[in-house]
Amino acid sequence: MTGFGVGEALLPNANTAHGCADKVSIEIRAVNHRFLDVRVRVPPQVPDLASVVESLARERLSRGRFDIGVRFDGAVLGAMVIDRDRARSVFAALQALRDELAPNAEVPLSLLGAVPDLFVPSLERDSRGLSAVLAAALDASLKSLDAMRVREGSALVDDLLRRLATIRRLMQAISERAPHVVDSYKKRLKERAERLRVATDIELDAGRLEQEVALFADRIDIAEEVTRLESHCTHFESLLTSTEAVGRRLDFLLQEMAREANTIGAKSQDVAVAHAVVDLKAEIERMREQSQNVE
Repeated sequence: MTGFGVGEALLPNANTAHGCADKVSIEIRAVNHRFLDVRVRVPPQVPDLASVVESLARERLSRGRFDIGVRFDGAVLGAMVIDRDRARSVFAALQALRDELAPNAEVPLSLLGAVPDLFVPSLERDSRGLSAVLAAALDASLKSLDAMRVREGSALVDDLLRRLATIRRLMQAISERAPHVVDSYKKRLKERAERLRVATDIELDAGRLEQEVALFADRIDIAEEVTRLESHCTHFESLLTSTEAVGRRLDFLLQEMAREANTIGAKSQDVAVAHAVVDLKAEIERMREQSQNVE
């Protein structure tokens, strides 16, 4: 389910002077996804922390795509210092280029100011303490995300329940129409037999007519399909109140409901029933689209 959450955590003994606290902030954006896909963005100065945050997130998440952004405020990463090895390497390369292009020319140290990532954090905080703060910030952001998803989930459940009620009304209409289809067929068959008798003076056996009607009634009988469809609806409704991850089970049930609807449509010999089946399949398809938002 889509959603957004943000959380933050202060470092122990954080400096809060001038309203600038040493803290970690984490934002999470969630969208629907069939599997679990976690993507973490951290400041370029601390790329190794991405794996730490991803590991913490995977322990808490189960399904969906999550874009996680980590931001550091204050002196979380410690004072900025020069990466001396990088500076020496860059300066040596500049001197080598000078010797090749313009021997004896001066190579000013100010050129190093244009080198990216030359200043790096000293990381004065211990890694264990920083990991604990990251976990606390992630926990806060997930709680914020869950609160938003609960609100969205409540609206989603209401929508699915309304559509489920529509499906049941359509099923009821189809079930009530079914006996009239047999009666209509029986009437048409008798009318055809009467026309044939008048035209050819041949009297058709009444027992044979009843047998044809019985075979027709058996051929279009949808009692089993309606019963299974109602059972799927009941199961679907019960899953909507579950606290577990039920997205895949809902999707499976909707596939089965669509299969029963297709069978009812294939047996249909009546325009009104055919129209109701079209509406039934449309509602099931809309529910399948909505169920993709459920974990």
